[in-house]
Amino acid sequence: MNDLPRDLVEEEILSRVPFTSLKAIRSTCKYWNGLSKKQIIGKKAARKNQLMGFLTMDYSVFSMKFDLQGIHDDDDDDYNSVSPSVKQVSVFDQIKVTEILHCDGLLLCVLEDRLLVWNPYLGQTRWIQPRENFYVSDRYAIGYDNNRNHKILRVFGEQETVVGYEIYDLSSSSWSVFDVTPDWECKIPFYQGSVSLKGHAYFLGESRFAWDILVSFDFTTERFGPPLLLPSCDYFPMSLSCVREEQLAVLYLDDLHWEIWITNKIDPYEVSWSKLHCLNHFSIDLYSGSFLIDEEENVAVVFDLDHLYKGAHQQAHILVKDDYYKSVNLRETRYFNKPCGERVAVSPVCSSYVPSLVQLQINQPGKEKETHL
Repeated sequence: MNDLPRDLVEEEILSRVPFTSLKAIRSTCKYWNGLSKKQIIGKKAARKNQLMGFLTMDYSVFSMKFDLQGIHDDDDDDYNSVSPSVKQVSVFDQIKVTEILHCDGLLLCVLEDRLLVWNPYLGQTRWIQPRENFYVSDRYAIGYDNNRNHKILRVFGEQETVVGYEIYDLSSSSWSVFDVTPDWECKIPFYQGSVSLKGHAYFLGESRFAWDILVSFDFTTERFGPPLLLPSCDYFPMSLSCVREEQLAVLYLDDLHWEIWITNKIDPYEVSWSKLHCLNHFSIDLYSGSFLIDEEENVAVVFDLDHLYKGAHQQAHILVKDDYYKSVNLRETRYFNKPCGERVAVSPVCSSYVPSLVQLQINQPGKEKETHL
């Protein structure tokens, strides 16, 4: 392997192999192992005809790769082959993860009593302990400032009332509590997650009259920006998604109608939208709706909890060019007992993923192990 020309290895071979072959590449030889930690393996392959992300299902973590090759063909064999490849991440087997958020190649994994920041590509993890106890109603966002310092925003309170805000700075390993109350009337619901785009965090928000606001948070100024308008739509905005770290998308849902809108332009002070998908007469669970999209291929994958089957299933619905393509059962879901005795199933939640070389400063030297896919 060491006799191969450097240009051939770096520009052709390692940029085109699948990202899922990372472990095999690193075990090939010391030279390839070293290169894999200095450049992104499979960058060209991942950019074309592929969606990558992570799922939380029943408090477990799964990596997901979705090959779009042949999705626009009418051949039955291609139809059957276009399905998500879902693999459970064994490093999380013994812990309960409630949410995963992505920013700049880092994943923020939310547990009941602490946080974990993970770079899956480099296999680095970092535990973050709370300044005080975390609560189930806490909401989080991850982003970075103008100096590329990564930070975590925690919004805490009770039900619809925000009590306070605090930020964890990964570069200084410290929490800080501060007053960032917006100077406009808007609620950030505690059951809505955030997405990160170019270092800024975004939430769906509720103004005085309707769910029509996009809330942004700037990690440089550590302040909320002015409210941004969501698309004018008759349906309910369910969730946000990030598109290759370049655009945002929002899913609208009302009984048997879906709409997906994508940003043409977005920054903390201005946004414009265009409709990407519209589908009638297809229902999903009202508390689901987490999704991934590929604008170039005009494909959307919406994750759902289907109660029609005995035992309930986690599902992925695939849409292509405003048409229903097919649904895929990912796994049979588990039921959990709430304190009141009610048995509930948890909807799958996805996060997009783009690998990066962002290094994590380990806060417990000697106690961290590389945690690769």
